[in-house]
Amino acid sequence: MPMIRLTAPVGSLTEEGRRGVQRELAAVLLRWEGAPDTAFFRGQAWSYLVELPEGAQVTAEDEEPRFLVEVTVPQGAVSERRKAGLVEEATRTVLGAAGLGAEEALRVWVLVHEQPDGTWGAGGSVVRYADLVALAKGQRADA
Repeated sequence: MPMIRLTAPVGSLTEEGRRGVQRELAAVLLRWEGAPDTAFFRGQAWSYLVELPEGAQVTAEDEEPRFLVEVTVPQGAVSERRKAGLVEEATRTVLGAAGLGAEEALRVWVLVHEQPDGTWGAGGSVVRYADLVALAKGQRADA
């Protein structure tokens, strides 16, 4: 199941952006992963917002806010084309939530972590990618 985490300095997101960015990023991730749009899969797409205290993030150049989006997916779940789309859309989503324009895109970095098969567990059991694919096919048929 996919997980997405945005790390941002406190106060760097607009009030409206802060309220909606987690659900928006989860939807972006599900879309690019190709998961069915069902309550079950939406409920498994965890989205975290980690806000760093003032002064906790700087660069060697300045103190302008930077944003880190970390995505964890099962290995093989996202093709190179889908990764590119995910990175692009996640970047736009974060920029929008921060009230920044496209010219600030280098402030957003997206890391895609692929979890090897057999190293992901839920509900007390190991979850394999093939199991998720079969579940998604069943969910699509029922949707």
